[in-house]
Order: sequence, then C-alpha cells, then structure tokens
Amino acid sequence: MSIRTALFLAPETPYPLAGGGALRTASLLHYLAERYAVDVVVFREPGAVDPRRHFPAELARSLHVLELPRHARHAVARALRNAGRLLRAVPPLVDRFAGFEERLREIVGGRRYDLSVIEHFWCAPYWEQLAPVSGRTVLDLHNIESVLHARSARVEGGAAAAAHRLFHGACLDLERCWLPRFSWLLATSEQDARAIRTIAPAARVQVFPNSMPLVPQPAHREEEAIVFSGNLEYHPNISAVRFFRREIWPVLRERWPGLVWRLVGKNPHAVRKWIAGDPRIEVSGTIPDAIVEISRNKAAIVPILAGSGTRYKIMEAWAAGVPVVSTYLGAEGLPACDGENILLADEPKAFGEAVSALLASEGLRRRVGQAGREVYEREFTWPAAWNRLKL
Repeated sequence: MSIRTALFLAPETPYPLAGGGALRTASLLHYLAERYAVDVVVFREPGAVDPRRHFPAELARSLHVLELPRHARHAVARALRNAGRLLRAVPPLVDRFAGFEERLREIVGGRRYDLSVIEHFWCAPYWEQLAPVSGRTVLDLHNIESVLHARSARVEGGAAAAAHRLFHGACLDLERCWLPRFSWLLATSEQDARAIRTIAPAARVQVFPNSMPLVPQPAHREEEAIVFSGNLEYHPNISAVRFFRREIWPVLRERWPGLVWRLVGKNPHAVRKWIAGDPRIEVSGTIPDAIVEISRNKAAIVPILAGSGTRYKIMEAWAAGVPVVSTYLGAEGLPACDGENILLADEPKAFGEAVSALLASEGLRRRVGQAGREVYEREFTWPAAWNRLKL
C-alpha cells in the first residue's frame, strides 16, 4: 500500500507549545502525522531559536526553515511599516510572510502530495506554489482577518480605527480572492464557518475546534487574585486590558482591598502604559504552564471587545477548573452557558458584579469552574477535535 503524503506550511513553529496559535497548529500537525508522511515548512524570525531544537522528530519526514528578513521592532519602525501597508492596502503579516515563492518551489520540486495544508490566512497566497503539486489544498483559519479588523475598528478611535477599517477592506478583498481556491477551509467554530460562507459562498468549510492536549486538573491553590492571560501584544488583548483597567478594575479594587489582578502572557510591554503605577496589578510574562498559573486564581476574566476565532484563554481556565467571566463576544463560538459553565456580561457594571459574585462565593466558583472543566474534557481535547476532521 502506498504511503500518503502531506505538506504542512506554517508561519511559525508550534514548538515549544506556548499560546493558542501554537496549540492549534500542533493539534492539526499531530492529526496529519498519524495519517500521512509529512514534510513541514516553517518560518523563523531573526534571532529566534532554531525550530529543529524543539520539533518532535516523529511528526515530520522533513523540516525546512525559511529565514525571515530582519526588521526593527521599536515603535517608530512599526509605525513606518504600518504606514506603508496602509498606502499599499496590504494587511499586516501578509507582507511579512511574502516573497518566498521561489524557495518554496525548490522545496516541493519533483514531489507530489496527496494533501497540502497552509496555516493562517497570511500564507494563503502560497496556494499558487502548492496547488500544482497537491491533490487537495487546505487553509486553516485561526481567525477571519476581515472580521477581526472590522471589530477592532469599532473599539478603537482616531487613526487606529481608520487603519483597521482600511485593513478590513483589504483583508476582505484577499479573502474573496483566495478562500474559494482551497479544497477545504478549516474554521474554529460554526459561527466562523457561517461568516466564511458569507464571504466566499462557494467555499467548502469544516469546523475544526481549537483544542488542547488532555491534562489533569491542577490542585487548586486559590489566592486572592483574578487573571487575564494571552499574548499581550495582540490588539484585541490590548483593548481588553484597557477596557478592564478603565471601566471595571477601579470599582473591584476598592470593593476588594486585598484583590490582585494578574496579567499572564508574553509581550507585557505592550500594555505597560495601562497598568503602570498600580502595585496590585501583577505581570508574569511568559510562564511554562498557563493552566497551572491560572489555577492559582479565584477567577479568570475575558473582557474582550474585538477579535475572531475562539479564545484559548477560556479553554485554559476551563481546563484549570477556574470560573470565567467573559463578554459575550469573548465567549463567541464556544458552548458557553451563562450561569452554568461561565458568567457573561458586556456592560462594565454587570461585568464587575459577576466577578464580585465569584469572589464572594466559594460554592459558585466551584460549581462554575467544574462545569467548565467538564466542557473542556468533553469537547476541547485534541482527540475530540480530531473526531471532527475528515482530511
């Protein structure tokens, strides 16, 4: 019997596992590795650790690394890059990962794949290099970029809102161009699948939920703290921190004199101006085990006002058995039942009252947290997500 082969192209290596994007990418890669001989192509930022150091050898027949050009990360350089993107109507990251067409042709030259999978919309244009050597092509959509920018435009102001509106239009044009070309699109939820079909009615979509490996529930070491987790440089997370700091935290801080608000995740510099000067706001930065870290807290907060896809920060809290307070948008795409496995509120006063209700009642915390843990075990482990796939 002939061996089935697949090519897997991702804008970053998923290993070591850290963050929602890495978890989703790794889940799909493990699924493929059980069914195909997989050649993997990943990009690397200048100065980053060689992906080969952490990549499990059993997952790939070969691993190719594409070296991204160096670019400055300070504020002025970023502003200039984004200004150029606005003038060219090219969305962020689409241009960052462009320009490797010839290198990719060299990698796939002389080969034939049953399946080629591209991670993230940013790399969708590489369909042109992979489709000719592939029986089927798949694009895994972690987010719907046009939706992400449209929602961000609504919560920002001034120049930032204008930029998001322009990027929304640019992403929508590109989505209409590229999405119908793939044999299959993978969406994180039924809501995202419906949005994709609105943008590209002819597209074929499968729901592949975000998920995590099954891990034991950590022992609870409740401290007088609430937690927000995620990549703090991601603009929906920045707007969430800003909203909570301005509208909700001052009331909670006064009502609960011993309460600490913890921010857990990489790139804490991005929210420093919103949290500076308050000794009861703690920043952990990158930590080795997000679920264990979350388990130290009485509640996880998800005051998300913009975004797309589904939130790993909720799944991590569910896995930890920690109750969650979220906006309705923050819990979008998840089987979130207000008062059962989560508390939902959009207005600042109602959000703060939901947090206070959890802080005041150990029984409520235990009941909501355990219900979330049951949802995670039933629906959001890797094997549960793999059962939804047909590739």
